[in-house]
Amino acid sequence: MRPKELRIIVTFETTTAAMAFESEAKKRQIGGRLIPVPREITSGCGLSFSAPIEEKEQIYNLIQQLQYQQVLELII
Repeated sequence: MRPKELRIIVTFETTTAAMAFESEAKKRQIGGRLIPVPREITSGCGLSFSAPIEEKEQIYNLIQQLQYQQVLELII
C-alpha cells in the first residue's frame, strides 16, 4: 500500500469536462491523472483529477479556463 500524501483534487459535473481537463493538463505538462472520486467527497461524474500539491499554482491557473465542480486539498 502506498503512503498517503497531500494532493490537489479537482472534481467535475461531467465525464466530458474531466477528460477535457486531463487533456489540457497534459498539454501544459501538469503532473496528475484522472482517478475515481475519493470516498470522502462526492462528484457529479465519479471522476476527479489528482495532482501533486506542488502543481497547485498551475492547477488554479488551469481551472480559470475550464469547467470544474470543486477543488480540494486532500490526504489520499
